Amino acid sequence: MRKPLIAGNWKMNLLVVDAVKLVEGLKPLVREVSGVDIVVCPTFTTLYAVGQALKGSNIELGGQNCYVKDSGAFTGEISPQMLLDVGCTWTIIGHSERRQYFKESDAILNEKLKFALASGLKVMFCIGETLEERQSGEMDNVLRRQVTEGLKGLSEAGFDRVAVAYEPVWAIGTGVTATPEQAEEAHAFVRGLLKAQFGGNVSDKVRIQYGGSVKGDNARELMAKPNVDGALVGGASLKADGFAAIVKGAI
Repeated sequence: MRKPLIAGNWKMNLLVVDAVKLVEGLKPLVREVSGVDIVVCPTFTTLYAVGQALKGSNIELGGQNCYVKDSGAFTGEISPQMLLDVGCTWTIIGHSERRQYFKESDAILNEKLKFALASGLKVMFCIGETLEERQSGEMDNVLRRQVTEGLKGLSEAGFDRVAVAYEPVWAIGTGVTATPEQAEEAHAFVRGLLKAQFGGNVSDKVRIQYGGSVKGDNARELMAKPNVDGALVGGASLKADGFAAIVKGAI
């Protein structure tokens, strides 16, 4: 049985005082939750303060991205070592907004993934198709490429610290959610890709999260599907009660 993984991606939102207030409100709402891994991924400027506020709780800290070097002349970047230094155990890599706005390729994302893992972080690796790609019948090819190229070269042991987040780009921040059936179909396809490329042991153990307008009122139905192992939550993670409802929907 795969343990559900619920992560909140705060994106470029919240200053320090509001970020700390959010987690202070969240902690008591999920304190009694067991059997679910809970992660919040704040902005880089709030990571330290949020990490301090999370000490002693059942909520882990994650970054939203990281670079492929531990230090150096890379203005504006952040290293896995810096994330670890402020208490992160996770990072997101390959979010659709990184692919779209910052033109991150499968090759660079594969490099980032391997470096983050080698540095000691766990990784939520994002994949997903656009509306145009889905409507043109390219969804399977897009997902196949992102899995094949993005996860290339990982060992079976490496997958112990990797979750795959399937995000239909057309459902991110739009209020449109894939139906539970659409989500399950895509997740089952991705699990099949993992099995074909890495074998049954990997495909059986890797958690596949759903991302795309997840809310408290649809979380339980989505996560009841056999291949949906949690959620990568955007806007709904910015409200303590809404995010807590999604966490509880995974039980």
